[in-house]
Amino acid sequence: QVQLVESGGGLVQAGGSLRLSCAASGRTFSTYIMGWFRQAPGKEREFVAGISWGGGITKYAESVKGRFTISRDNAKNTVYLQMNSLKPEDTAVYYCAAVSARDTAVVVTPFEYDYWGQGTQVTVSS
Repeated sequence: QVQLVESGGGLVQAGGSLRLSCAASGRTFSTYIMGWFRQAPGKEREFVAGISWGGGITKYAESVKGRFTISRDNAKNTVYLQMNSLKPEDTAVYYCAAVSARDTAVVVTPFEYDYWGQGTQVTVSS
């Protein structure tokens, strides 16, 4: 069982930056693939970024590539999402998620994840 708690969301102007954190409970954090997803009003939840259990492999949605960076600190049971050059279209509730490590290094589909945080709101004003 893993519990995830996101933090770091807020209101920022276009072009600004935010850093989201996701703290996980449990002793086996390092065995989980982690992902960040987001959901805007009226839209489906979409993949933003994912990171392998060891942190060596990452994957990004095309819409955030070059602007967002996912990282993890297994000693602190925490995964991060550094978001730079934010755009109004990045406005959404951001969720972190965890799934046990498997053959695939990074998982991009939401239904494959077992554990979810409560989400943190990110609002980018124009």
